[in-house]
Amino acid sequence: MSKVRVRFAPSPTGPLHIGGVRTALFNYLFARQHGGEFVFRIEDTDSNRFVPGAEEYILESFRWLGITFDEGVSFGGDKGPYRQSERRTIYKKYVDQLLENGKAYIAFDTPQELEAARNATPNFQYDARTRLQMRNSLTLSKEEVDSLIADGQQYVVRFRIEPGEEILVNDLIRGEVRVKSDILDDKVLYKSADELPTYHLANIVDDHLMEITHVIRGEEWLPSAPLHVLLYRAFGWEDTMPQFAHLPLLLKPEGKGKLSKRDGDRLGFPVFPLEWHDPQSGEVSSGYRESGYFPEAVVNFLALLGWNPGTEQELFSLDELVNTFDISRCSKAGAKFDYKKGIWFNHEYLLRKSPEEIAPLFAPIVAGNGADATMEQVTEVVRMMKDRVNFVSELWGLCSFFFFPPVEYDEKTVKKRWKEDSATVMTELAAVLEGISDFSIEGQEPVVKQWIEEKGYKLGDVMNAFRLCLVGEGKGPGMFDISAFLGKEETLRRIRRAVEVLG
Repeated sequence: MSKVRVRFAPSPTGPLHIGGVRTALFNYLFARQHGGEFVFRIEDTDSNRFVPGAEEYILESFRWLGITFDEGVSFGGDKGPYRQSERRTIYKKYVDQLLENGKAYIAFDTPQELEAARNATPNFQYDARTRLQMRNSLTLSKEEVDSLIADGQQYVVRFRIEPGEEILVNDLIRGEVRVKSDILDDKVLYKSADELPTYHLANIVDDHLMEITHVIRGEEWLPSAPLHVLLYRAFGWEDTMPQFAHLPLLLKPEGKGKLSKRDGDRLGFPVFPLEWHDPQSGEVSSGYRESGYFPEAVVNFLALLGWNPGTEQELFSLDELVNTFDISRCSKAGAKFDYKKGIWFNHEYLLRKSPEEIAPLFAPIVAGNGADATMEQVTEVVRMMKDRVNFVSELWGLCSFFFFPPVEYDEKTVKKRWKEDSATVMTELAAVLEGISDFSIEGQEPVVKQWIEEKGYKLGDVMNAFRLCLVGEGKGPGMFDISAFLGKEETLRRIRRAVEVLG
């Protein structure tokens, strides 16, 4: 068997949808597992939809996610060029070959003529039943055709599909898919207006010349597969036809219908890997990177959308995914996009990271809020607090009190936790703490607890009031963790201020 070669071929028409990222990921896993090669191609034959910056956005998305390519646009290789707009002369040669062999024909029908045909014939389809009523090289003489072309008349080249054929598509996920050629129309393969092929022809030619062995793509392309099989036959390339695998659709979180950007906007989650600034409208769309997701969490989340490892394991590194991936375990049914599960994955990866890894991500947030803290202090706060959040950006809201004393005290907590004798007890506590020379957790805790026991106070009442003094509300880690971090001087200052303010 020849070396496995797969490709990902996005169009630079805007930001890369998360469904496209999953398709690329599954191609990557398949290639790596089989010791194969992964090709990056750009499908830019639709010049009207080209968006500046989209290509670099796509490449940057994969750099962030750690999904690597072996050849293609910006990676080099000996089967280029890898942008379809740079392959015009290559495609024209194959268009001419189909025309010469009678497998395709030239059609001059104007948009108005096509519209008239649709109005005259219910469910009109340009095919074997209708093409002889239209204006094309099957109904016009060679002289007429040559004259129209010489006069600059725009035309398209249509694939000539004959009825009565059974087309078999062997799909690695869906098994055998059989289709009758009668239901297919004579698809446009080439347009003289821009001298570029359509998706169907360009893909077949590129996949053949680039020796692609497997085409792994979204379910939405399944209806195109029979046409692509016929094109391989028309060129006599049956022996090199790639194996197809059509991945299940990503469905809305509610489970019905295809996932869209509107779903993300409505429910508050990104559908693009990176933040996207639309150059035309100026609209900004959120991205997973800017929303604080770890790339490995996004990869892990996407890998399990429509694929099942066959075990209870949920957390996989990229290398583990490569070793475990089996395309036959992909689902035929659509995969519900459970964005809350994506948040869970991010939390799990945050827990797996050391405080030293998280601290450099949190430090700019601390500095941005005006706090003057050392990296050692930031790391210690992360150590105490990281298990309480899903994203690094959520840390500040939970732990700003480590860096700034409370300026006010939460009303509900005061009502519940500040008793009649709290001011007296806290004044006593301050005196006890002042007498402790070793202000570490181990130095404080036994001394304070012994004092509480000797005085006959309730531990909960003392600790709750103590927390209110240092934090301003009823949140945070263990009290001695907080006071040890703040140090004796700051701890005493906060207790005395709370006593003064709360009375």
